[in-house]
Amino acid sequence: MGNSIYLLLSAFVFSAGVALVLTRQNVIAVLIGVELVFNAANINFVYFNALYPERLDGQFFALVVITIAAAETALALAIILKLYRTYHTTNLDEISNLVEE
Repeated sequence: MGNSIYLLLSAFVFSAGVALVLTRQNVIAVLIGVELVFNAANINFVYFNALYPERLDGQFFALVVITIAAAETALALAIILKLYRTYHTTNLDEISNLVEE
């Protein structure tokens, strides 16, 4: 059980992220859910790298995921700001289309 605690933690973080993405209607909460899914992947990458220390694949992929997550967050926040300025809400149900009228 000692080593598998990291896999259980990763599964819990992944499940929480997916639950947020599927159940929330607020754009910011959905973005937080996506970030939790990325963090769950990072936990797995670092754990499996610790199992095989002669290979640096896990650390490399974790850095790639962190870089992609940072770029995704910057883009998502820009989109959220544009949606808020256009529709005056961040609720996904109230945004009917992505075309500015």
